[in-house]
Amino acid sequence: MKEVGTSESIINQKEFLTKYVAKQPNWLLIDIYIDDGFTGTNFNRPSFIKLKEDIEQGKIDMVITKDLSRLGRDYIDTGYYLEKYFPAKNVRYIAVNDGIDTFSKNSNNDIGPFMSVVNDMYAKDISKKVRTVKRTKAEKEWEKRKIEIEEMLENSILENHMRTCMSREIKAGNMETIKEVMELIKRLR
Repeated sequence: MKEVGTSESIINQKEFLTKYVAKQPNWLLIDIYIDDGFTGTNFNRPSFIKLKEDIEQGKIDMVITKDLSRLGRDYIDTGYYLEKYFPAKNVRYIAVNDGIDTFSKNSNNDIGPFMSVVNDMYAKDISKKVRTVKRTKAEKEWEKRKIEIEEMLENSILENHMRTCMSREIKAGNMETIKEVMELIKRLR
């Protein structure tokens, strides 16, 4: 059953990681930190801040993500956490699908910084594409509105011209012309 407000991706990651931890002897799942809907391009995310608080309080000594991009997509800050913060706090970090384990000599730890750069570039590329799509949609919407406004103005100018003509015809007493103009105005509306 889907959790309210939680994306399918987060639900799948949570299930995957929960099973991964359950298979490990002597590991205890303390908490799950989810920042659904927040960008991974910065670390000012509510659950990440809570994760750091729990590390500072000594509640956890291991952080596990599906892959490195789930930790973060800013290569400088991600590098800081991998190379400085976690080691200083004696916290083990594992990115399961990327084969990264900061406490293991036989893992892909050396490739981590490069993966962080790729994740950062990917996030920036996606951001540019999203901005382009939004700008294109806004331009299309503006063109559509512009046409509607132009049509309204044209109709308004035409109606004003017709009223002026009608006033002349009324003064001249040309009832047939007045009826024709009235029919035309009704059709325009």
